[in-house]
Amino acid sequence: MPIDQYPHESLSIDVSRRMTSESVLERLSDLFIRRGVPDHMRTDNGSEFTVVSIREWQGRFGVQMLFIEPGSPWENGHIESFNGSLRQQCPNQHWFLFLEYTARKVERWRDDYNRRRPHSSLVIGH
Repeated sequence: MPIDQYPHESLSIDVSRRMTSESVLERLSDLFIRRGVPDHMRTDNGSEFTVVSIREWQGRFGVQMLFIEPGSPWENGHIESFNGSLRQQCPNQHWFLFLEYTARKVERWRDDYNRRRPHSSLVIGH
């Protein structure tokens, strides 16, 4: 689930039974086309980000990968907060019986997160 660090905007949340490096590359390619290629991406050391295909792909675009040290979630506090909010306000409040239903609920939550509620770090005078 890519997050633009500065405007604190969720760029996408994919709902799937499992994520592969190919599905990550597909989503990132789409985001690069729509939003432009970033200078860097910060991520954990999950297997979907450390495989050779991802490293080769990001190298072709000149995107620097910034990996969070294992066991150091504070290095990416914003995403930890985002994940906690998503978990608390979406899966913990709904029964998800079908992937399509889940994807719709999660997309509504993402839209609300991005457009309807102010983020304290962006509020003037905070």
